[in-house]
Amino acid sequence: ISIASMALGSFAAIGQTNIKRLLAYSGIGHIGFALVGLAAGTERGVYAVLIYMTIYVVMTLGTFAAVLMMRRQGRYVETIDDLAGLSRRQPMLALAFAIFMFSLAGIPPLAGFFGKLYVFMAAIEAGLTPLAVIGVLASVVGAYYYLRIVKLIYFDAPAEAFDRPDRVELQAVLGVCAVLVLGFILIPGPLLATAQAAAAALMP
Repeated sequence: ISIASMALGSFAAIGQTNIKRLLAYSGIGHIGFALVGLAAGTERGVYAVLIYMTIYVVMTLGTFAAVLMMRRQGRYVETIDDLAGLSRRQPMLALAFAIFMFSLAGIPPLAGFFGKLYVFMAAIEAGLTPLAVIGVLASVVGAYYYLRIVKLIYFDAPAEAFDRPDRVELQAVLGVCAVLVLGFILIPGPLLATAQAAAAALMP
């Protein structure tokens, strides 16, 4: 199931042009990565999954908050091409969105990298090295469509101007999630300790 989810999510997302559909398929892939940790069948594996899913939820919340803030003439953007030139019109929004894309792709030193590292290490420690290798390969494929979005945001010319973001609650969610994704490497202790305690309780 883990391999199927990673493969479906990674390869199906490549051909998507609709933003929400792309994120949905990539979500399937991320569930596959989490299942790598569960496949280990160890406390370490459960620990890794709890960390991974917490980080994934934060990245996804931030990503959807960013998408909901992107509008042109009152309409929400629908396709990846609609993101072209965002950095020229809304540089801070573009920066936050790029952070989430890099983190979802598993680029170090962002939180998403460590989430994948923990599940792959749990699999290797459980003797599931081939599964971890497949996970790494799927992650490389997945990085393609995330980095393609960053390229559109920063290097393509905008077709038309973006509306100015006006929803304070979305800006708050975006800001908090971006800080958490960036700051995980500096203060990972609370999440790691909570995940360790939960894993110990679930795998006595």
